[in-house]
Amino acid sequence: MAIKGYKNHPYIPNSVTEVQEEMLKELGLNSLEDLHAEVPEAIKLKENMNIPKAFKSEYELKRHVESLLSKNKTCKENINFLGAGCWQHYVPALCDEINSRGEFLTAYGGEPYNDHGRFQALFEYQSLVAELVDMEVVNVPTMDWPQAAATSVRMASRITDRKEVLVPKLMDREKYLIMKNYCSPDINIIEVDYDKETGLLNLEDLKDKVSEKTAAVYFENPSFLGFIETNGQEISDIAHKAGAVSVVGVDPSSLGILAPPTQYGADIICGDLQPLGIHMNYGGGQSGFMATRDEEKYVMEFPSRLFGVAPTTVEGEYGFGDVAYDRTSFGNHREHGKEYVGTQSALWGITAGVYLATMGPRGMEELGQTIIQKSKYAIKKLNEIKGIKGSLFSGFNFKEFVVDFNETGKTVKEINKELMSKGIFGGKDLSLDFPELGQSALYCVTEIHSKEDIDKLIEAIKEIISK
Repeated sequence: MAIKGYKNHPYIPNSVTEVQEEMLKELGLNSLEDLHAEVPEAIKLKENMNIPKAFKSEYELKRHVESLLSKNKTCKENINFLGAGCWQHYVPALCDEINSRGEFLTAYGGEPYNDHGRFQALFEYQSLVAELVDMEVVNVPTMDWPQAAATSVRMASRITDRKEVLVPKLMDREKYLIMKNYCSPDINIIEVDYDKETGLLNLEDLKDKVSEKTAAVYFENPSFLGFIETNGQEISDIAHKAGAVSVVGVDPSSLGILAPPTQYGADIICGDLQPLGIHMNYGGGQSGFMATRDEEKYVMEFPSRLFGVAPTTVEGEYGFGDVAYDRTSFGNHREHGKEYVGTQSALWGITAGVYLATMGPRGMEELGQTIIQKSKYAIKKLNEIKGIKGSLFSGFNFKEFVVDFNETGKTVKEINKELMSKGIFGGKDLSLDFPELGQSALYCVTEIHSKEDIDKLIEAIKEIISK
């Protein structure tokens, strides 16, 4: 809004008092505070913020920031057994080399500012992930797995024209809340109970809750707590019998040794690319993917970009371009898009493509075997400690497992605090998210852990619980 007689600042156009007053009058308000009238007085800050004065030079600012960063406790100087959605894997140097190139580093999800093979790089990434998950269509990545899962069930809702989704009770609480928020208010998310011994989805409860209103049944394999959902085919069959879509969330690092979800009825597969050559970045290296069969009813419900190969105007020449671009929120009018999609993590898609091309099928198989062997060793050694159950749920685990500390007389919080003093990040405390599990923690073991690392953890826990 421009006011006659005043020159608008290009970045702060409303800072002039007269301009503010004119805008408030237009809105029918008396002060800027009226814009926030709904904020309770109890949570409003009544005094000046306690922030330092501005630094006089770039050097002083840099020195101050580096001193703050030095307080961080990272996985470089500590052994890490924490996973729960962001896992420490080995990142080949080639991944960092390629994704730091200028033509890829600004790999924005919308139109490129420049393009030197980015479309082809994303096509190759999609092809490699499609081969890994045994599907035909893969999207340019979303922001993370929770968004990919939420978008997958919304796709299912549009395909079936139904408004209920069933999910496991033992899923990541943060992911559950993100899905619930993303699907609100038109899609109702219903939790399905689990078998108390195995953690597997309770099939009888699933049968009771599935109905003609069910758009999708969503489950994960491996599950959030690490166990393999061995009833995958039965779950998909129950969903299909009700006319619903089977949506499976998967950790791609497991697919070198575990059958892809298509082998047990999945219609839509989603997950996180972070295990595929992406650093944890303090929880910021997340990138969600979705995959389906090459069928129009699925392809046309993708809200994000898809790249394909098509002939150009030159005979015999082919190029890489968008598939059904008009279905996206930036390819058509915003209100006509399937969902709003803005910035996407295309750079991480390129990185995942580099990782998969580097590893190859044999490399992914060796990765999975190594993870299983090392995690099995950790569980075995934990089970040898009196008062501890190395794996709370019976059955087969991949990478993560729930350690039961209920008989130690100590809380997970206390144990983790003492582990940290010994240079070890303990597992995720599950007592708040899953109180029925008591003092239990989710531990993660990957290919980066050595026998010495695991043995150090075992000795540290022995010492802590013996006090």
